[in-house]
Amino acid sequence: MNMKITMVIPSYWARESKTGWKEGDGIYDHPTPLDEEGTLHRAIQSIKVLADKEFQLVIIAVSSAVDIESKVEEKVASIIKSSNPGVEVLLFGASHLRQIHELLVSESKNEDTDLLQLRGYSNVRNLCMFVPHILGSDAAVLIDDDEVFEDPEFMTKAREFIGRDSEGKAINAVAGYYLQPDGDYHVKKPSRPWMKYWDQYDRMNEAFDNVIGTEPRLKDTPFVFGGNMVVHRNLFTVVPFDPDVPRGEDIDFLINAKMFGYSFFLDNQLSIKHLPPPKTHPIWRSLREDLYRFIYERAKIDSQKEVTGMTRVYPDEFDSYPGCFLKPDLESKIENASKLLSEEYLAQGDSEASEEALKNITLARTDAVPKFNPFQKLCALQRRWQVMMSFTAQERIRSRISDIISKEAK
Repeated sequence: MNMKITMVIPSYWARESKTGWKEGDGIYDHPTPLDEEGTLHRAIQSIKVLADKEFQLVIIAVSSAVDIESKVEEKVASIIKSSNPGVEVLLFGASHLRQIHELLVSESKNEDTDLLQLRGYSNVRNLCMFVPHILGSDAAVLIDDDEVFEDPEFMTKAREFIGRDSEGKAINAVAGYYLQPDGDYHVKKPSRPWMKYWDQYDRMNEAFDNVIGTEPRLKDTPFVFGGNMVVHRNLFTVVPFDPDVPRGEDIDFLINAKMFGYSFFLDNQLSIKHLPPPKTHPIWRSLREDLYRFIYERAKIDSQKEVTGMTRVYPDEFDSYPGCFLKPDLESKIENASKLLSEEYLAQGDSEASEEALKNITLARTDAVPKFNPFQKLCALQRRWQVMMSFTAQERIRSRISDIISKEAK
């Protein structure tokens, strides 16, 4: 039987350029201002190169602010209308989510509404699995809107292993990888003195070489890319993304999956071209976002307890990346890197950025440390997610939500 697949592309949108970011708006890497075209149309158009078009495409319209949600839906709807990728395209936005929440409340499932939200990377990724679930798909293919397909066989490869077995292990998750604009998979960043201690790019490239650059084609992986992964319903109906991780939700999902006994494989032939707009964040902020995620993930690993049916994971399993940032020396890495970065800013005459870099040292020991047990909270979240996915799988509920999703945006 042919496997039913839904491809999901979240698209992030912000206020018009002249207005910019306002206090309380969601923070994303590079949301497209409403008065710009962005990268979504290019991504959708690139689907034309695919030989296998036997799938549904869902675009999730994500707004950085509540008061522009309807404009964002209109914008994304017009982009969908102007594209002709040769596959059925559905739009999912805030108006659809509101109707789903209303349905859940009418079924006395008020507590489930917070599991389905359009804010934050992890919540959006959870919708990337929930929508295919409702549409009756066997697998979800997660793609980002700043990518383009170049390999005509991409979907053929995406189907090839998912739902099968490899050496006795069920293949419920397959990661692909990104090709940079130059066609290579290595991350190329200019080396700076502070990176001696924060050797993120070196360790990433080392991990890429170990997994992408070697045979066999399919192998266990310590890293994944959120914009190129295939997740089977056996996994996405059981394990969610964790909304408490601020970013890096893709690798965090891999950690969650492993804890619940699921293997994640990388296919070294499943590539997509990544063409992101330039990031505008200062380096001290990028470092701050990274330290928050790694401290959180390390706490999740460190707080594991023996739970029936769960698998204990260890930082070494994720070497060389992200494992090297999940170990006891993380604080010293942060301290040494932040001090050198602070000195670099001072030499450039930017005292404000210099102070922000030093502030990272304090934050790593205070605010970044979770005030709850991340492992226990994940276990509670997983139980709720599984129950909610089970409830919405009932034909009576599923068909009603499916009707909502299949409607044109209002």
